[in-house]
Amino acid sequence: MNRREVTVVRIYLTEGDRFLEPLLEQLHDREEVMGVTVFRGTSGFGRSGRMHGESLPDLAFDLPLTVEFFDLPERADPVLDRIAEWFEPGHLVVWSAFTNA
Repeated sequence: MNRREVTVVRIYLTEGDRFLEPLLEQLHDREEVMGVTVFRGTSGFGRSGRMHGESLPDLAFDLPLTVEFFDLPERADPVLDRIAEWFEPGHLVVWSAFTNA
């Protein structure tokens, strides 16, 4: 089996975050990364300690989202440079992984 190293990036947002649509457009249309998935959480909290969940007010605007993408390191690193300033510190997590090529 041939394995290739990839960089995996996970970005923590909420549904009401103004960066979701521009981020997806950037990753799909401009960067053309290898793969993107958006996960919708049923509940969660971050640094503020404020719980986001499926209560009635949160259903419309504030459930947690995780956007995850991956690509070859030489392609992912420039993407990270372009989008990192969009997000608060701690909202991006990056690690190396391997995929079968």
